Amino acid sequence: MTTRREQTSHESSELILGAAAELFAAKGYRQTTFADVAERSGISRGSIPWHFGSKEGLLLAVLERSVDRIRAGLVEESADLAGPEEVEAGFDRLMGGADALFAQPTTKLFVTLLVEALEPGSPIHGRYVEIHNTLRDHCRRWLERLPLPPGLSAETLAVTIIGAGIGIHQQWLLAPDRVDPEQALAALRTLVAGAVLPAGE
Repeated sequence: MTTRREQTSHESSELILGAAAELFAAKGYRQTTFADVAERSGISRGSIPWHFGSKEGLLLAVLERSVDRIRAGLVEESADLAGPEEVEAGFDRLMGGADALFAQPTTKLFVTLLVEALEPGSPIHGRYVEIHNTLRDHCRRWLERLPLPPGLSAETLAVTIIGAGIGIHQQWLLAPDRVDPEQALAALRTLVAGAVLPAGE
């Protein structure tokens, strides 16, 4: 049975993680301080290292929480895609899930921290590899159910879809006045549909 103290500690941790995720996404890891997180979360500055040890520990906890949420949102379905209607419905579920995923604030966090993840010795490199593997594997499993044309593998198309989605968000963050992510994702959906759906679907 969870004690009141344990419950309070968990609630404080969640407030800190939520605030840190928002700040890391908006300002980046280096520019965010414990004081910023304390102000945003309403939790005292001294409590943050007590919960997470260090700023790096906080960053890793934020990414771990984000990975868990991505996994929870990637619901697998076991239905076979036998007829044309099932194929089209399966494609709609796949691309609808991609649209929902790329619309999450978590995506902005991943894009913002990407450069830091690529630096030599980065503590978050492994988490980024795991995140991308999770997304590609889920997309690939869905695509394997579709009647892909000869020469187009589910793995390659999964890499393309995930890469395009992340790239769209990178462009949107850099030039929000010129890039409409919803329209761009809709265009991606149309292009992929042309490749995987039978003619006339």
